[in-house]
Amino acid sequence: MKKSYLLLHSAVILAGFTGIFGKLISLNEGLLVWYRLFFSSIIIFLILIFFKIVDKTTFREKLAIAKVGMLITTHWLFFYGSIKYSNISIGVVCYCLTSFFTAIFEPIVNKTKFKFAELILSAFTLLGISLIFHFDTSYQLGIVLGVISSSFAALYTIFNERLVRNYNSRVINYYQMIGGTLGLGILLPVYLYFFPVESFIPNLKDTVYLILLALFCTVGLYVSFAEVLKKIPAFTVNLSFNLEPIYAIIMAFLFFGESKEVNASFYAGLFFIMISVVLQSFISIRKARKLLVA
Repeated sequence: MKKSYLLLHSAVILAGFTGIFGKLISLNEGLLVWYRLFFSSIIIFLILIFFKIVDKTTFREKLAIAKVGMLITTHWLFFYGSIKYSNISIGVVCYCLTSFFTAIFEPIVNKTKFKFAELILSAFTLLGISLIFHFDTSYQLGIVLGVISSSFAALYTIFNERLVRNYNSRVINYYQMIGGTLGLGILLPVYLYFFPVESFIPNLKDTVYLILLALFCTVGLYVSFAEVLKKIPAFTVNLSFNLEPIYAIIMAFLFFGESKEVNASFYAGLFFIMISVVLQSFISIRKARKLLVA
């Protein structure tokens, strides 16, 4: 069990490095995401062959899974755009709004009742983002992109939750990466027309970073999830990922000196966001205990 918990927190740290790679890679967000999808597709394809995983999905099912892959692709585009136009700390803080958008979108998509407790708790996160937005004007574009990113992350989570009930998660991940690669590949010429670059091909350093991003922060992260969920409840796994923004911010402060780039409003906003995370975690723990007693 100790090994599983160690693997879990290793996965959380890997997730935190996603933003770090976004800052290290010099490509714009469109090319960065396309190469991440492309390399991830190749790696997962090799995993499917190595583990001899049988794919019984029909063409229509493959297409449906691939469509959901465009949601994670769009999330990544805006997430890395947020980092490129602001910094890592802003990008990961805005990602905390995913719970707020989930509380709004999930009842609409699944046609269930709104959970007002979740909306109220998420409002603390919204308040925190608002504080940063209004008082730290230098990063407003990055914040707007980060907010849009979190909305697509919420949609991806909701639709992906349906898929994992019926299909092998590795197969899901593979077709989502393929869908994102093809979908973004079709749109990329238009994207690059409005956001031109000097070179479409990553240099050696960027290539190494992209492979590491795909191998560890995409495929490795996914494989870790699969292994951890065999011994640790999904509730505990999701709860642990509340630490991801904190890890990412600490790394950004240590490696990029971003503590010098943010002001008091950032810390005030972060305070309200952390209150939201702590309260949501506390309520989730109480619910889990009640279910165990029942």
